[in-house]
Amino acid sequence: MSNLKENQKAVPINDQATSLALFCKVVDNYGDIGICWRLARQLEQEHGIAVTLWVDDLISFKRICPEVVIDCDVQQIGTVIVRHWRDQDGVFTVNDIADIVIEFFGCNIPPAYIATMALCTPQPAWINLEGLSAEEWVEGCHTLPSPHPTLSLTKYFFYPGFTARTGGLLVEANLAQQRQEFQQDPVAMAAFLTNLGVTQTEIASLKISLFCYPFAPVSELFDTWQSGDTAITCLVPEGVAIDAMQVFFGGPVVAGSVATKGALTVRILPFITQQDYDKLLWACDLNFVRGEDSFVRAQWAEKPFVWHIYPQDKNLHHVKLQAFLRRYLENTNSEGLAAMWRSWNHMGNPPEEIASAWPLFHAEMPKITEMTIIWRQHMLENGDFTSNLLRFVETIK
Repeated sequence: MSNLKENQKAVPINDQATSLALFCKVVDNYGDIGICWRLARQLEQEHGIAVTLWVDDLISFKRICPEVVIDCDVQQIGTVIVRHWRDQDGVFTVNDIADIVIEFFGCNIPPAYIATMALCTPQPAWINLEGLSAEEWVEGCHTLPSPHPTLSLTKYFFYPGFTARTGGLLVEANLAQQRQEFQQDPVAMAAFLTNLGVTQTEIASLKISLFCYPFAPVSELFDTWQSGDTAITCLVPEGVAIDAMQVFFGGPVVAGSVATKGALTVRILPFITQQDYDKLLWACDLNFVRGEDSFVRAQWAEKPFVWHIYPQDKNLHHVKLQAFLRRYLENTNSEGLAAMWRSWNHMGNPPEEIASAWPLFHAEMPKITEMTIIWRQHMLENGDFTSNLLRFVETIK
């Protein structure tokens, strides 16, 4: 292996150059790499950390970051070093080991890398970055140590979350200012949408972005929207809900495809960068999001949203969904939001009940918008995830 630290020129932090290795295996096509790429960029841009991102799926990565070269083992994007994580093999020296090592969601980094970590003096801070959950047990597990069974190493669990007793949520320092400037500039917002092919008539309608897993009850939702009285434009990234899109369009669809039935117009968008996806959330009146990454970004957008949670065996994801709903609706009771989310996620309410849940949700959208603003401020009070993570690392060095 090459000497990673020779490839990394870190900005001095507390009089020391700090390097960080972030290991990511892509399970949810865009959520895992989406989170890790945001974290990598924030670590470098706001904290001067020299980041090496190890990722096993460069094709998914390229969808959200067009600069990625999919047949390249080592590349530099901005100032982040990206390595194609092909397998669990490899030989490492102590010079290859970063000062901070993060494995995303228990992704099992190469055994030889771990063994070499134990040889370092001082040893790196080793963090298992866990998945996001609103369940109460997360607070008790946050920052817990896990000694290695055979090596003199300790890994620490670090959880993002929705309370001050967790790591908080990923958010960049300038995100609120960027959002406000964009949303307060109707010319810029219209230009952004127009560049995506959205017409003036569509801009004037109720604009909804749709990002979901394939099994979402999209057809039931479209049936409800097209038979309603409100003109709706649904903006769908290419490749999302393919079966439902083909049913609605009556055949294959590509970026730029557009069709109208009744009150509903559906437009297929090209897959866009993370920065442009934020703008899409800011420009729409309602956002359907999925997994973890877009779910968190929707919370910063100050717009109503509907979450499609990643499925788990034995419907364990329903427990996570209900835990979030309890926190989210703690100060504002929204019958429409609860009904819509449960129907969308096949949780108790059958998909057909979307037809009755949607009018309630639509009527409550002004109240839900106010709720999102209060919720966003509450989340900011927990501090941003990246700063919280680095502060914790200082305590275990």
